[in-house]
Amino acid sequence: MLEALICPVSQRPLEFDPERMELVSASARLAFPIRDGIPIMLVDEARKLDD
Repeated sequence: MLEALICPVSQRPLEFDPERMELVSASARLAFPIRDGIPIMLVDEARKLDD
């Protein structure tokens, strides 16, 4: 199911980070959390990635 999700900002595919339980958008430089097995695809909830 995670393969079907795309970044709400860039509209590009996401990569799953199993260590942090996040979906990472390299193009938007955001990481969206997964809580209780549910991806939280809200920009306000995303962590900004450092350079």
